[in-house]
Amino acid sequence: MNDTMVTVVGNVATNVEYRETATGGMARFRFAVPSRRWDRQNGTWTDGPTSFYTVFAWRSLAANLAGSVSVGEPLVVHGRLKVREEDGDGRRRTFVDIDALAAGHDLTRGTAAFRRVARGEPVPAARRGEPEEPGATGRAREPVAVP
Repeated sequence: MNDTMVTVVGNVATNVEYRETATGGMARFRFAVPSRRWDRQNGTWTDGPTSFYTVFAWRSLAANLAGSVSVGEPLVVHGRLKVREEDGDGRRRTFVDIDALAAGHDLTRGTAAFRRVARGEPVPAARRGEPEEPGATGRAREPVAVP
């Protein structure tokens, strides 16, 4: 395989969209990766342009992202880089996607508590963008620990 593998560090820019497909769950979200460089003249870090990627995840990674990630949170995403071009409205547009193989919170910017989930556990309705069941407390279900 000659796939281009990338690891990018940035922030979740949109809500994670989760849906079930014939082959399992699929999640998609936009990911903002700001560039920073050291300005020797001023002796400070300077922000450059921000790159945006559409991240796709499948099966258990998709479900876990949908249940764990919110807009603005810092992530590390590792996966296959995909560049595609499309013609539309007389313009040629370029899209850059990442098919994620792994993702997690960037622990240089905060803490996290890992919880292993049981196989086949459904994604909470609130994370899928669906209304919660009547009488629900508004809290997401706690994952079931697997020994």
